Amino acid sequence: MNVQQKNLVTLLAVTLVAGGLGLYAYFGVVQPEQKEAQRKAAEEKVFAVQTPEEPGTDGGAPPEPVFTWISVEVPQGKTVMELKDDTWRITAPVSARADKGEVSTLISQLAAAKFKATLEEHPTDADLERYGLKQPRATITARAYVPDAEGHGADDPARQRSMTVYLGAENNFDGSVYVRREGDARVYTAQGGLRFLLLKHTNEWRDRVAFPVEEPSLLRIDVKARKNAYMLERTTTGKPWQLERPVELHAATEQVAKMVSTLHGYRALSFPEPKQEEKVRQALLEKPLVQATFVPKLGGPVRVRLTELELDGLKQAFALTEWDSESMLSQVDGLALDVLDLAPKDFKDRKALAFSVRDVHRIVIHPAAPGGETISVVLAPDTGKWEMASPLVGNARQFKVASLLGSLEKLEASAIGETRPKSWGKYGISDTSRGVTLQDAEGTEVARLWLGTPVKGNPQRLWARGSSEDVLEVEKSTLDALPLALTELMDGAPAAAGTP
Repeated sequence: MNVQQKNLVTLLAVTLVAGGLGLYAYFGVVQPEQKEAQRKAAEEKVFAVQTPEEPGTDGGAPPEPVFTWISVEVPQGKTVMELKDDTWRITAPVSARADKGEVSTLISQLAAAKFKATLEEHPTDADLERYGLKQPRATITARAYVPDAEGHGADDPARQRSMTVYLGAENNFDGSVYVRREGDARVYTAQGGLRFLLLKHTNEWRDRVAFPVEEPSLLRIDVKARKNAYMLERTTTGKPWQLERPVELHAATEQVAKMVSTLHGYRALSFPEPKQEEKVRQALLEKPLVQATFVPKLGGPVRVRLTELELDGLKQAFALTEWDSESMLSQVDGLALDVLDLAPKDFKDRKALAFSVRDVHRIVIHPAAPGGETISVVLAPDTGKWEMASPLVGNARQFKVASLLGSLEKLEASAIGETRPKSWGKYGISDTSRGVTLQDAEGTEVARLWLGTPVKGNPQRLWARGSSEDVLEVEKSTLDALPLALTELMDGAPAAAGTP
């Protein structure tokens, strides 16, 4: 054997020894330490639904369990909740949707709850009485499954787990709670986060979304309220709303969205007691003050009824909402009765002018006083920049002109008055009224804003006329902020130049 062969053999021997030492270090030291750490972590958990021997999906800790069934029994009663089609539902003592946030918090508490200390290995009846565990303050039973590497296991009996935990009195010293587990005689103290379970009854686990409607998904809204009845419709989502009755007009999407969003925001304050439920339901079916049907693009309609009823000497508002196979009877804020009670004019678009900025090539500002100078700003076709045309010729301040057009495009009325008045003159509006005219490249009028006299009883507003035939009320402060003066629009305008 030559020197080169001897060196190769030596290298192989060293490599094998190093590999053997590495394997020993991993299997003899590291892996046992990992298993011991996992075993301790499992023992510390209140809801230990998995064992340290279960392999992790990434070679580390075992996967977190997926809870599918929870029973909470407290002095106020027993509530059973089950995960069905990815949705948590209360199955006893009533059938109703469970509050997603409340259940998520409960699951987080169950998954994270750990023992702080072991107090008694073999407690006596006196010990259990002292810790409030002789007759537990709460009993929690949870079922879960441990998912495999692909996340499956819901139907695999070998992966199913069940655990029952008993909660006792609160430890006033540190806010922890005394705990026992089914099949385990010991008494522990656990983190105090589980204490909130002792205070909840079934209704507090229920979903409180009384009106599950959202404007983007709707195609039709049919309402009959105390003062008004109407129907809104559109061909598809994303298209503008049309008021179909009692009159036909284009409805402002923002107003419809605001109405639906406001209704959606009202939550159930409480749920009628069983002895009152029949009376409330009968009043809603026989004498509703508001009836509404919301038809979404997908799924069945959502039907809503609201009424007001005196119970126990107090006037209260109730709602009955039905959709698909769901039904919710709840007490709501009395203000919800007025959310849908809108007149046709309430759906009108409050934008004063209907135009697109890109179509405007000339801006004409009409003077406030007779004999005043008219200001004209034009878009130069060769440079694409705004230029002053009258009463002086020069460069316009591009930012100011853009700001003026943007403000006019967004200008909204604070209120809408009568439609097609017989006389605009009583509002101080005529062909010579001060205001702004917008024209296209051919000189055709795109939009015009006429400004009139102050609104009677509200001098902070002015009467105005815009693209519609409605009398508008516009905030004076908003108009005063518009750059309508020559000194604001013209670059280097003389300081003595008048204002319109």
